[in-house]
Amino acid sequence: MVQQQTTDQIAFLIQARTALEELGVVTDREKQLKIDEIKVGKTLEVEKKTLEETINSTVRKRREAIASRYDAEMDKAEEKLKKARVKREKAKNQGMKERISEETADLRSENRDVQMQIKTLFKQKHIPAYCNTGWYYALFFPRHLGELVIFLVTVLICFLAIPYGAYMLVPERQPLHLLGIYFLAVLIFGGFYILVTNRTKARHMETLKEARLMRDHIYSNNKKIRLITRSIQRDKNEKMYDLEKYDDEISQLEQEIQNIASQKQEALNSFEQVTKTIISDEILSGAKPRIDELSARYREIKKAIVETEAEMKQKNLEITGKYAGYLGKEYMDPMKIGELMEIIRSGRASNISEAIEAAKAAKSQ
Repeated sequence: MVQQQTTDQIAFLIQARTALEELGVVTDREKQLKIDEIKVGKTLEVEKKTLEETINSTVRKRREAIASRYDAEMDKAEEKLKKARVKREKAKNQGMKERISEETADLRSENRDVQMQIKTLFKQKHIPAYCNTGWYYALFFPRHLGELVIFLVTVLICFLAIPYGAYMLVPERQPLHLLGIYFLAVLIFGGFYILVTNRTKARHMETLKEARLMRDHIYSNNKKIRLITRSIQRDKNEKMYDLEKYDDEISQLEQEIQNIASQKQEALNSFEQVTKTIISDEILSGAKPRIDELSARYREIKKAIVETEAEMKQKNLEITGKYAGYLGKEYMDPMKIGELMEIIRSGRASNISEAIEAAKAAKSQ
């Protein structure tokens, strides 16, 4: 009877240990499956990302290749258009120059005649040639704004810039030096002015006044020439310049650029609607077997994890219901159950409860 009881106790413990070992196997399998899930999941994610990047990169390069071909043709056409516009502008400017020259020919001819009359008059009266210059009349017979400006600038140079510049060159400057320099400037330039006045203006006043009137006539003609020039430059009517051939060339090139732009847009639209899909499908078909394999493996692992977790739950419930009440939480371990079995086999205990007490007692010693 005692032998039978011992056998039953040991059989119970063997069943408990076996159940716990089986639970351990299932637990290890669940851990490995979760490791495999992470590993396969990351590999699948990398493969999908690589595939997406490959598709995007290939599509972008093909799109850029299409656009660059049309852009190159458009650049050539735009360069031709630029040159055509430059040629047209040159032709227009040349036409304007010829028109200005034609419309001002009489005034320029008249100016040359008047200038020749002045030279002849000065030669007859034995007046120095420098008296027939703009600078002379600006200093001695100023009348127009430009001559007044020349007069003012000359005075500033002679009586301000030159004296002050000379003063700055003096090693040890003193106020008396500046006063002396200004005195010399007045003496030199003032004396020169008086000298020229006496030799020319005082002797040939009437002739110089007559030349003044003739120069005023030239000035008036030059003003008319400037007005005519500005009027021609502002004239929007370009028919007289014979620019039709340039306009035709420019129009053709502009139309060519528009056609290229339209063709480019059509090619890009076709690429987006058709070619892009074909490229994506070709790349996808090459990578699909590997991704499908990884996806299937990932699904299998996920399914196995669910099944393993269900099996673990079932075994935990069975172990808790059958063995936890007898063994307690502390001895729900295969090795500890083996210790209890050894205690019962050695005769130190006749049942599980006594074996647990004996094991505790042995540990406390």
